Amino acid sequence: MGVRAVIPFKPRNPKTRLASVLDSAERERFACAMLEDVIDAVTEAGCEPVLLCTHPFSHPRAASAIHAAGLNDALNALFCQSQGPLLVIMADLPLADAPSVARVCATSAAVALVPGRGGGTNAIFLRDPKRFRADFYGASFLKHRRIAEEAGMPAEVIDSFRLHTDIDEPDDLVEVLIHGGANSRALLGSLGFALAIENGRVGVKRDSHEQTF
Repeated sequence: MGVRAVIPFKPRNPKTRLASVLDSAERERFACAMLEDVIDAVTEAGCEPVLLCTHPFSHPRAASAIHAAGLNDALNALFCQSQGPLLVIMADLPLADAPSVARVCATSAAVALVPGRGGGTNAIFLRDPKRFRADFYGASFLKHRRIAEEAGMPAEVIDSFRLHTDIDEPDDLVEVLIHGGANSRALLGSLGFALAIENGRVGVKRDSHEQTF
């Protein structure tokens, strides 16, 4: 059995910072499309996807559990029960692919951290999860690096464009249309999104809404 890949997922009212360009139903569809790309990546890398959801949600290719508590409490409870290595990877990484995930899991370190933009943490590999604790939100990358050091498990920091690029803002959709996985790119295309180049800058337009951003 491969490394378990825990994917936190919010199936209801996700990605609120995209509300200016996607309505609630579209954001839910987009979140599911990004999740599909992440599941594709971890599965092709030989990992076993497990969804940690805020609300009931089922998926044909991944086991799922609901966490009523906050994300950190849910992950830390899971760490305490885990046997063997574990990967935590965010669900909004549609650029993720199998080689980038495999690179994280192939670390020789006890902990591997993949930083996200703005000080976040997009993926954590733990050889011994029981010795670690999650502290997401805020400058979580700095907190996770300190937690690893205090536990005597200095972390390898992995610089990965495909795992660094999380999707939160309308401008981020450019990266999905250029580099994203098939599911996310196809969904944006079906909703009328396309690249727009104006004055030498690359942006995104939505033809059905005559909107460029």
